[in-house]
Order: sequence, then C-alpha cells, then structure tokens
Amino acid sequence: MGALGSPGEGFKLENPIKSVGMKLFLIFLVSILFFVLTVGFTSYGISKGVIQKKVGDASEQTITQAGQKLDLLYAVYEDLSMQILLDEDMKRMLADIETMNKGSYDYLQLRQKIGDKLNVYSYSNKTIKALHMINAKGEPISSSGNALGKESVTQEDWYKSIVENNGRATWLETRAKGFSDGQGSGVATFGLGRLLKNTSTNTQQAILLVEISVDAVSKELSDINMGEGGQTMILSQDLKVVYAKDAQTIGQKTAVPITKDGLVEDSKSTLSSDNALQLVYFKSAKTGWFLLGAMPIAELVKDAKIISNITWVMAGIAALIAVVIGIIVARMIGTPVIKLRNLMKEGEQGNLTVRMNVTSQDEIGQLGQSFNQMMEKITALVQQTNRSAQEVLETAGELTDASKKTAISAKEIAVATEEIAGGASSLAVESERGNELTHNIGMQMKSVIDSNVVMGTAASDVQKSSEQGIEYMAELIDKTNATEAMTRDMVEKVDKLKESTRSIRKILDVLNNISKQTNILSLNATIEAARAGAAGKGFMVVADEIRKLADQSRQSIEIVAKFTETIQKEIDETVSVLSNAYPIFQEQIVSVKEADMIFKEVQSHMGGFIGRLSEVTESISNLNESQMVLSDAMSNVSAVAEESSATSQEVASLSAEQLNISSGLVRLSDKLEQLSNSLQESLSKFEV
Repeated sequence: MGALGSPGEGFKLENPIKSVGMKLFLIFLVSILFFVLTVGFTSYGISKGVIQKKVGDASEQTITQAGQKLDLLYAVYEDLSMQILLDEDMKRMLADIETMNKGSYDYLQLRQKIGDKLNVYSYSNKTIKALHMINAKGEPISSSGNALGKESVTQEDWYKSIVENNGRATWLETRAKGFSDGQGSGVATFGLGRLLKNTSTNTQQAILLVEISVDAVSKELSDINMGEGGQTMILSQDLKVVYAKDAQTIGQKTAVPITKDGLVEDSKSTLSSDNALQLVYFKSAKTGWFLLGAMPIAELVKDAKIISNITWVMAGIAALIAVVIGIIVARMIGTPVIKLRNLMKEGEQGNLTVRMNVTSQDEIGQLGQSFNQMMEKITALVQQTNRSAQEVLETAGELTDASKKTAISAKEIAVATEEIAGGASSLAVESERGNELTHNIGMQMKSVIDSNVVMGTAASDVQKSSEQGIEYMAELIDKTNATEAMTRDMVEKVDKLKESTRSIRKILDVLNNISKQTNILSLNATIEAARAGAAGKGFMVVADEIRKLADQSRQSIEIVAKFTETIQKEIDETVSVLSNAYPIFQEQIVSVKEADMIFKEVQSHMGGFIGRLSEVTESISNLNESQMVLSDAMSNVSAVAEESSATSQEVASLSAEQLNISSGLVRLSDKLEQLSNSLQESLSKFEV
C-alpha cells in the first residue's frame, strides 16, 4: 500500500468559492460586519432621537416663553385701545361730531381735536404707526399718522370683523403696506380694532383701528435662534404669515408644510408633514395666532453624524481583521481538507492503495486516520467479494439450465388450461343471459298483475260512484219537482196579490174623494161661521180643524197610493220573472232524467268489465307461477356454469402463474450470470 508524498502534492482548487476555507472566511467577514454596523447604526439612531427630542423640548420652552411675552405685549395694546374708548372727552367729542354738518368750521375744528387726542396716545407708544377713528357709516373721522385714504371702509374685511365682534378686541392680520393702501411710508403693520357703542342708545358710535408696526414683534423675537436654516414666524388661524424675517412672505400662505389639524393644542413639539422639519408652536390666548419655530432635522442631528462615520471606519477595520482571520483559518483547515479530497478522488478511480500522512492529532488528523482505516477495510472487502463472485457465477449456470426445462413444461400446461377455461366461461355467459331474461319476464309479469289489481280497484270505485250518482240523481229529480210545484204556487199567489192591490187602489180613490168632500164642507162651514159673526167663532175653529184633518188624510192617502203603485210594479216584475223561470224548470227536469239514464248505463257496463277483468287476472296468475318455475331452473344452471367457469379460470391462472414464475426464474438465472460477470469486471479495476 502506497502513500502520497509531500503534503502539497495533488493540491488543486477547482472553485475557490465552494471551498470550506472561503466559506469560513465569508462567515467571519459577514458576521463581524453585521454586528459592527448593527451596533453603530443603532447608536446613531438612538443618539439622533435623543438629540432631536432634547432640542425640540428646549425649543418648545423657548417658543412658549416668547409667546407669553407677546401676549403681554398684546395686552398693552388692548389696554390702550380700551383706555381710548373709555376716555370721556373722546366719547363727548364723538357724540358731538355726529350732530354737526361736515362742511362747517366747527366740524373741522372738532375733528382736529380728535386727531390731537389720538396723537397723544400714539406718542406714548412708538410702535403704534397710526390710530384711526371711524364713524358708524364707515367714514374716517380722524387719524394720527397716515390717513386711511378712503371715503368709506364698510366693504373691508377687517371692518366687518370688528363690527361682528361687538366691542371685543379684534386682531387683524399683517398687511405688507399697512391699512392705508400704500399711503405714507407703506410699512408692514398688523392691527387692533374695537367697536365703541353709545351707552344711552346701545348703537354703534365709532370704530377704533390701531396700526402696530411689525417691529414691535421683531424686537421680542430677535433673540430666538432656531439654528442654521431655521426660522421663527407668527401665523394666523388660516396659516397666513403675520410676521417673518422674510418680509416678502408676510400676508401670504406659509410655505412650511403643516396643516390646521397639526395645530390643535396650545403648545406642542411636532414634525412637519414631510418629516423634514422639527416644529414647535405656541397659540396666543389674546390673538389666537401661532408663534411657530421651524428647524431642519438634518441640521439638528448633524453632530450625531460623527457616530455614523465612526461606524463605517470601524466596519472597515473589522473587515480587515476578518480577512486576516479568514486567511489563517483557510490555511489551517482548507489545505488538509483539499488534500484529503484529492486522495478520495484517486480511490474513486479504483486505486485502493492510497493513504494519507497524518501529522496532527486534531479533528482533521483523526479524519485522516479514519480515511486510512476505511481504505484498508474496503480493500479486504473487495478481495472477499471477488472470490464470492466466482462461486456465484458457477451456480448461476446450473440454475439457468434447470429453469429453462421447467419453463417449457409450464407453457404446455398453461395452453391446455386456457382452452378449458374459455369453454367454461362461454357456458357461464350464456346461462347468465338466460337467467337475466327469465328475471325480466318475472318483473314484467309482476307489473302486469299489479296493474290488473289497480284496474279492478278502480273499476269497483267507478261502479260505487255510479250507484251513488243514481241515488243523487233520484233525489235531485224529487227536489226539482218540488221546486216546480212551489214556483207554480208562487205564481198563483202573486196573481192573487196583484188583484188585492187593485182593490186597495179603488179604496184609496174612494178615500181621496171623501177627503175632498170633507175639505169642501169645512170651507163652507168656515164661510157660514164668518157670516154668523161672534156667534160662529167656535164653529169656525171646529171647521178649521176639520179642514186640517182632511188635508192630512189627503196627504196620507197620496203616500199610501205611491206605496201601492210601487208594490204593484214589483208584483208585475215578479210575475214576469216567475213566468220566465217556469219553462227553465221544465227543461231542468228533462235534463236530470236523461243524466239518471246515463248513470244506469254506466253501472251496467262496469259490471261486465269487472267480470272480464277477473278472468284476465286469474290467467296472469297461472302464467306467473310457470315463469317462477322456469326462473328457478335457469338460476340453478347459471350457478353450476359460474362455478365451473371459476374453477377453470383458477386452474388457468395457476398455470399462467407457474409459467410466469418459470420464465422469471430463467430471467433471474440469466441476470445472475450477467451480474456475476459484471462483478468480476468491476472488481478487476481495483488495485489491491
């Protein structure tokens, strides 16, 4: 048994990426980089969040303090406006000027006094650019500083807001050129307005408008520093800029990405809609405006960027360390493993004499020793297998000859049993077909018997129905005759009633004549009583009562005559209807008698039909008994044929199975001989 020479002999590296050393190197590199980058960027994220929160809290506190200072400033202006409106001299002058003619000298003089009064107040605060007093019609009365420059300001939005607030302080958004429409200096100002009412009439007397320079706000916010790229501004509730260092943005919609929904609290630190700005705001309790500070988040966390840079540097150093460790590991593990792989490839080609030189006692050295022991055992196994293969080859030859003889005998037996099984199968098929035919005949006979029973039952029911119909027809004839007699009696009675109504009419005529005569007699009695004078007054009353009674009798007779005439018409109509109905009753009697004759003929015919149906049922019963005997005989024949066919098929199956076994045995013998030859050829390739 030979061995390879030097450790580097046969060292090959077909694909470096698939080698164990390269895989270990990549595992070290990826693991170290993963942990270094994870720790570094986690630290960066935590530091970034902490810095952002701390700066946000500090900025929120600064903005809140500045907002509170602005509220104090706003309160000063509100107090000043209230002081002006409560000034008794001002109230008196405003009341007087309402009653004066605008073209008079007194009006101009009083207007000048109001202006002087306003100048006194404006001089007390240098941040006030102008004070305007406007009458109830929206016409400017007087101003300190720049005039409004309009004859009427009732259409201005700020004027409507002041009127709607009904005396409360109304803060007006900043205008880039003031409220004087560009007149005068055109400095940006925001305003404060109040409505002055007449205390006696509770009606609008005047409006005070205070124009305040944005410099007043600028001074309070000049010390606030939001960092590089940051900005501080005041926004109205509609997010329009009231104050900003960039004067071009005043009065416009703010460019900071924020919505009204983000400004629902009194003060808060939040993020902009695009998450690029850290926002802190304070809502003024006086004006309702928002003092907003905006700082770029990138500028806030720029100091934390150092952690990110250090992380990348450490990742590079860790990568170099991983490369060095990977190379060392590859040399310690990869080289012996590749050497062992090459030895195994030689053993794969049939060289069982290869062995590995073992110089270490670690796992790789133990692996080399195990390889040497495996090769020795494989060599011994190949030698023993070679001897066994020779013996198997000799036995396979003898087995092949015996199997061929057995296969020839089994083939002849299988042919004979196949012929017997074929005849038995044909007999079984024919008997089965006869059995099915007799069974079908039996089923049809049973169906015919059942139909005859149903027909007999139905015929009996029809006969019973005919008898019942004859009875009903007899009753109907009797009732129809009774109805005819009743109709005839009714006609006679109606005729008698008609004669009675005629007699009533004659009596009514007599009564009518009597009432007429009574009426004439009462009239004559009245005339005679009138002639008699005072002696005939009593008789006149009696005659008048008789006349009234005659009139009532006449009216009653007329009503009874109408009722009698109506009864006479209805009796005539009844006679006409009964006259028309009588011939119909005659025809109905004839039809009922004809129907009775038809029912009797049906009953006679159904009796003969039932007799014939009984004869047919008896003949079918005899035929059914004969068919049952034939069916039993065919069943016995079919059972015997099936048993014979099954036995023949079983014998044929056993013969075929024996033939297959014999053929398989021949094939196995041939295959065993081929395997023995192949085994000898394979073993001849090994070098032992």
